[in-house]
Amino acid sequence: MGVSLPLEFLVTRHKPELVVPATKTPHERKYLSDLDDQGSLRLQIPILFFYKYNIINPSLVEVINNYNRDPAKVIKEGLSKTLVFYYPLAGRIVELGDNKKLVVDCNGEGILFAEADAHVELDKLGDNIKPPCPYLDQLLYNVPGSDGILGCPLLLVQVTRFSCGGFAVGFKFNHTMMDAYGMKLFFNALTELIQGASTPIILPVWQRDLFSARSSPCITCTHHEFDINEHVSNINAWDDSKLIQHSFFFGNKEIEAIRDQVAPSYRAISTKFELLVAFLWKCRTIALDLEPEETVRLTYLVNVRGKALKFDVPLGYYGNGMVSPAAVSKAGLLCSSPLTYAVELVKSVKDHMNEEYIRSVADLMVIKGRPELSKSWNFIVSDNRSAGFDEVDFGWGNPIFGGVPIAISFISFCVPIKNNMGEKGILVAINLPQLAMEKFQEVVYKTTFKNVE
Repeated sequence: MGVSLPLEFLVTRHKPELVVPATKTPHERKYLSDLDDQGSLRLQIPILFFYKYNIINPSLVEVINNYNRDPAKVIKEGLSKTLVFYYPLAGRIVELGDNKKLVVDCNGEGILFAEADAHVELDKLGDNIKPPCPYLDQLLYNVPGSDGILGCPLLLVQVTRFSCGGFAVGFKFNHTMMDAYGMKLFFNALTELIQGASTPIILPVWQRDLFSARSSPCITCTHHEFDINEHVSNINAWDDSKLIQHSFFFGNKEIEAIRDQVAPSYRAISTKFELLVAFLWKCRTIALDLEPEETVRLTYLVNVRGKALKFDVPLGYYGNGMVSPAAVSKAGLLCSSPLTYAVELVKSVKDHMNEEYIRSVADLMVIKGRPELSKSWNFIVSDNRSAGFDEVDFGWGNPIFGGVPIAISFISFCVPIKNNMGEKGILVAINLPQLAMEKFQEVVYKTTFKNVE
């Protein structure tokens, strides 16, 4: 998706402060599950929302008039109320034992909140509010001491007012505490309490023992996503400082152009996501120009909620309920084969997902010391289309953009979005070295976008 050059503008920040639960909450220690406690989840996930100055929800007029329609004050008070129910988020994470088990010390210290003013009109930012957003550091300032996992606030929030009356809200979540579904539950509770509810419609559930290792842990499945990193022919490819980032929009026409490249027997049975990630994986591998015998991986996050499994996951469970299976291929075979080959690999891995696989992942964390996902030519994709970030309404209507605003290293996010023509589709930001990005753009254009003009 083409974007204009980013503007330079001044942001004036107030001193960050801690927001604590509105009423007293339990002071206790809570263990994270072993799916929460995966090595690769020890990171923070940013989410940005942008709101135009709109006539506010009539049901909120009285509430917001009390704050002179200041979104920072409205959201700050809503956070304090929400933390009464999500009180572990107001605590701090500590590590216990030789196996570095993560535990939440629910001490009520609070989350970090900042308000700011951007001396620019929101409309002036144009498409740059969409991934990859160049303004992330200004709209979600990395407060010193807040960017770690242990002993740090588990949530950072910044509300930035624009000169036109619009505003942005940035959140930075500690991923060990929740996945995208859990964040959705939190946002739902926050918006409901802001709009006058006394309790969230769906009460949060901790119950992390659901996804903890068995008493006698045993790795019973193959987990290519945690393969020991093999020799990488150009390790500088993963130096984040040497990567550039672009986003790509896939509407119905682009998806159909991809579907047309797949054998007829797979066209009807493959989902949009399966087709898209298989296509991106192949194009990305071609762009990297690897040796034919290099092993490449596609790792994608699978939500275990709602699957035909024996896990009885409560509706309000906001912990990490996902696993990350990997499709594996030799680079040369992936690049030279029809797209159907990549789709087959994606579907095969997904179709073999079962309860035993999930149990095996949890056990692997304990047995192997909580390894991170393989960094060896791995492409990680998270599908955020059903997270509902594009519908979070604090009282000023739905955001003009809401979602993860960037790709993080070699992790990409599928974000639902409308293009400039109003067409709904999927936006994916990709990180690659300069030369690889140029080739990736060329391959994607020739095999997809050129066919839909």
